[in-house]
Amino acid sequence: MSKSKDKTETGNRLKGSLGPTERAENWKRLEHEEFDVVVIGGGVTGAGAALDAATRGLRVALVEARDLAAGTSSRSSKLFHGGLRYLEQLEFSLVREALRERELMLTRLAPHLVKPVPFLYPLTRRFWERPYTAAGLLMYDTMGGARSVPGQKHLSRAGALRMVPALKRSAMIGGIRYYDAQADDARHTMTVARTAARYGAVVMTSTQVTGFLREADRIAGVKVRDVETAEEVEVRAHAVINATGVWTDELQKLSGGRGRFRVRASKGVHIVVPRDRIVAETGMILRTEKSVLFVIPWGNHWIIGTTDTDWHLDLAHPSATKADIDYLLEHVNSVLATPLTHDDIEGVYAGLRPLLAGESEESSKLSREHAVARVAPGLVAIAGGKYTTYRVMAADAVDAVSPDVPGRMASSITDQVPLIGADGYHALVNQADQLAGAHGLHPYRIRHLLDRYGSEIHEVLAAGDERPDLLKPVPAAPNYLQAEIVYACSHEGAMHLEDVLTRRTRISIEYPHRGVDCADAVARLMAVELGWDEETITREVAVYTQRVEAERDSQTEPSDQAADAKRSAAPEARISLLEPVV
Repeated sequence: MSKSKDKTETGNRLKGSLGPTERAENWKRLEHEEFDVVVIGGGVTGAGAALDAATRGLRVALVEARDLAAGTSSRSSKLFHGGLRYLEQLEFSLVREALRERELMLTRLAPHLVKPVPFLYPLTRRFWERPYTAAGLLMYDTMGGARSVPGQKHLSRAGALRMVPALKRSAMIGGIRYYDAQADDARHTMTVARTAARYGAVVMTSTQVTGFLREADRIAGVKVRDVETAEEVEVRAHAVINATGVWTDELQKLSGGRGRFRVRASKGVHIVVPRDRIVAETGMILRTEKSVLFVIPWGNHWIIGTTDTDWHLDLAHPSATKADIDYLLEHVNSVLATPLTHDDIEGVYAGLRPLLAGESEESSKLSREHAVARVAPGLVAIAGGKYTTYRVMAADAVDAVSPDVPGRMASSITDQVPLIGADGYHALVNQADQLAGAHGLHPYRIRHLLDRYGSEIHEVLAAGDERPDLLKPVPAAPNYLQAEIVYACSHEGAMHLEDVLTRRTRISIEYPHRGVDCADAVARLMAVELGWDEETITREVAVYTQRVEAERDSQTEPSDQAADAKRSAAPEARISLLEPVV
C-alpha cells in the first residue's frame, strides 16, 4: 500500500466516515483481524458500547443486520429526559442518572444534536396538585446536579393559556412550565457510531450474525453474513456483547445458552401533525389513565405519543393500528379547543421498547432500569434501560467483558469524548450569517444544518463546490438539501433508500407523502454515490413505495395481528437477510 493511500484511509477513519470505500475495507478487517470485543446491535446501546470500548483502547467491531438505529433507536419520543413519572415509581437513582446524562449531552458531548425543550404541565386539581407537582419538579430540577436549562415556572390558568392557547379553558386550573431536552434519535445514534469509527472501531451495517464461534466452553467470536452480497466470514474476538434490544432473547437462543433475564417488547406509537394545528409556545405533558402523553415540538411539527402495549409479533416492523391512533387522538383532543382529526396526521411511527420482563402485567410499570449479565464465558448481554442513559449502559456492558479481554482494561472515558460535530459548534452558530453568505444560503438553513451536523457542516456543503445543484432543496421535501442525501451515502453509512428517507432524514414522517413523492429524486442522488444502475434505482423506489403503502394500510386495521399481516407483506430492502433477524 502506498503512503498516500495509507494516509487517505487513516484520514477517513479519523473523520469517522462510513462510506462505500470504508465498508469494503472494514469487511476485510472483519475477516483478517482478531478483536477484543465484537458488539452485536447498531442501536444506541450497541453504538455506545463500541465507542466506549474503542476509547478505552480496545480493538472493536460493531455489526448490525440492518441499518444504524433501524429498530428502537429511531422510533422513540426523541427526548433526553429524566422521566418525571419514574419519580412517582420511586426510581430516584434512574432519574438522577438520566438527568446527569441529559446535562452532559446538552453541554459537552452533543450540544449540536441535543437541545432544551420547554413543556407545560397542566394542573387539573385544586389545593394539593400544585404543591405535590412542584415538589416533584424541584427534585427533577436539582437531582442531576448542575443544569443548563431553566427551572420550573408556575402559571395561573390565564398564564398557561397565553403559553398554550390551543388548550380548552376547562382543561386546567393552572400550570407549571419545566424543561427537558430532545434530539433526533436516529441521527444521534448514527453519530455515536461514527464517533466510534473515528476512534478505530470497525462499524458494519447490513452484517447479520448467523452463529457463534466456540473454543471449548467459551464464545470466541461470531459468524456474520453480508446481507448485500450473501458473503460470509468468521470474526474472531475475545468477547461478544449482545446489545440487540428486543432481539436479545433470539440472539441468546442462537448462542445455544440460557439467558439470565428475559426481554419484553412494549409497543409505543407516535403521530406527527403540522405545527399550525396546535397553537402553543411549548410542548405539553398530559396524564392518562395508564401513563403520560407528550406533545413534543418537532421543527414544523408536533410529535404526539406514546402508547404502551405488549407486542408479540414481527420485531422488525411493529405496526400502528387504527386503535393506537384513535387512542392518541382521543387523549390529546380531551384538552384541545380545536380537535385533531385523522386528516391532520402527516406521519405515524411505531417502535418497541426492550423492557426487562417482570411480574407486572402492565408494561408501563416495568422498570426502565437496565441489566447486564455475563451469560457465558466470552458473552455478555445488556438489555432494558432508556435511551437517555445509553452511555451508562454501554460502560457497564464493556466493564462486564473485562474478565475475557487480555490485559488491564482502562476505565470508561466517554463522559469526556464529544461526538463528531460537537467541537467548534458554538463558534459556528455565531458565524451562521457569514457561512450563509459564503454558500448563498439563508441563515435559517445554515442553523438547521448546524443542528444536524455541527462542525461537519463544512463537509456537507463542500459537495456543492463541484455540483452547485446539490445546495438546492430536495424535490418535494424542501426542509433538506440535496447535499445531505449525498453526505448520508458518503459519510453516514446509508445504503438503501429507506435508510435516507426514514433515518438520515425524517422525510418519511414529516411530509404527507411520506417520502414517496421524492423517492425517485433521492434514489438518483444516491445512485451517483453508491454506483446504482437503473434497475437498482427502480427496485429501491418500488420497495420503499410498497413499504409506505403497507404501513398506511396497517394503520387502518383494528388489531395488532391484522396490522402486522399488512405491514409484513412489504418486501425487505436488504434482500439477503435471513430469518430470524438479530
